[in-house]
Amino acid sequence: MAQEIERKFLVTGQDFKQQAYACSHIQQGYIGTRPGRTVRIRIRDEKAYLTIKGPAGEAGLSRYEFETEIPVRDALDLLQLCEPGLIDKHRYLVKTADGRHTWEVDEFHGDNDGLVIAEVELGSEKETFERPHFIGKEVTGDRRYYNGHLRANPYKFWRE
Repeated sequence: MAQEIERKFLVTGQDFKQQAYACSHIQQGYIGTRPGRTVRIRIRDEKAYLTIKGPAGEAGLSRYEFETEIPVRDALDLLQLCEPGLIDKHRYLVKTADGRHTWEVDEFHGDNDGLVIAEVELGSEKETFERPHFIGKEVTGDRRYYNGHLRANPYKFWRE
């Protein structure tokens, strides 16, 4: 069973853009967002994916994840079946100075405009990692920052 282990943080400033080695546009919708499991359709640039995620562990660090590539035409059709609310964002990839990890920095648009979140995937829940200077408050396990939640409860309505 594939396990996703990640930590999530708010981002301060815009410096991550100059440090990024890649950027892609992502649109995604959710066919199902029951507590503890989600079924997502994602179009990332010229590719599309179907993803199923299971419940997060107690600390919110790890959960089951299954992902498979699907034809973009199918993804466009499936987006029409999704629950209301589309996630629209740009993802920037930033390598740590030591080269051990890649940060995924998501800059949200639309109803979630103004929200910027960085995630780092880890090999274990205890793994140490370098934090670039743009990393702010940790929000790992805070469900408000899950994309499935942002779809139904956009950042513009609850931002701090």
